[in-house]
Amino acid sequence: QVQLVESGGGLVQAGGSLRLSCAASGRTFSTSAMGWFRQAPGKEREFVASISRSGDNTYYADSVKGRFTISRDNAKNTVYLQMNSLKPEDTAVYYCAARRSTGWRDYALRSDFESWGQGTQVTVSS
Repeated sequence: QVQLVESGGGLVQAGGSLRLSCAASGRTFSTSAMGWFRQAPGKEREFVASISRSGDNTYYADSVKGRFTISRDNAKNTVYLQMNSLKPEDTAVYYCAARRSTGWRDYALRSDFESWGQGTQVTVSS
């Protein structure tokens, strides 16, 4: 099990940028694939991006390709989501997730992950 705490959310104007961080505790972070999901009020939690254990494989939702970048620093037990060219429709609570993994595929389902953070609010004004 990995304990996850998101930070970096806030209010930003459309077209602006924001970087989210997810700090992980536990001894298994370096063996865990990581993901970001988001959920707007009244909507289902949706996939945003995922990254393999080493960071050499990434996968993105079509809605954020070219705008968001997921990365990780295993020495710091931290995964990041750099969000550029933000749009009002990006407004949501963003959640970090972890999966104990011995390999890689394009993890994009809620059921792919077993540990979740509490979320951080991102609001993009028009």
